[in-house]
Amino acid sequence: MKKDIKIPEVKGVYLAAVREWNKDFRTHDWNVYILNENNFAIETVLIVSSGSNKKDVTSTMRHSLKILPAKSFAKVELLQPEIFKLNNEFSVSYFAENTMFHKTFVFKKNTIKESAQGKIPLMKEEGILAD
Repeated sequence: MKKDIKIPEVKGVYLAAVREWNKDFRTHDWNVYILNENNFAIETVLIVSSGSNKKDVTSTMRHSLKILPAKSFAKVELLQPEIFKLNNEFSVSYFAENTMFHKTFVFKKNTIKESAQGKIPLMKEEGILAD
């Protein structure tokens, strides 16, 4: 039964960590964004995130978006610097064109840092794309 379920490959959807100025707290914060580079909207977006290594594990966070329009992005969550030493996984599921898609994106430990930033699709900011 399980082998009969076909989940197509995710294309045009990314997760990025972006370092931004927080004017309220006067700090630079890292935020995770979901990006939809496709020419169609994605719907019922569910994101489950957690971080872990051999000895530490974070709480599981859950986020949802009703719709993410074509060629757009949305902020998912703030990343605390203490979790950069962990592998941070974001399990993303959504519907597009009457089909369910799923992918687990990972920010590997110690990869979220200023020196690793690069161009992010759709955004004017620089950041780090998850694998």
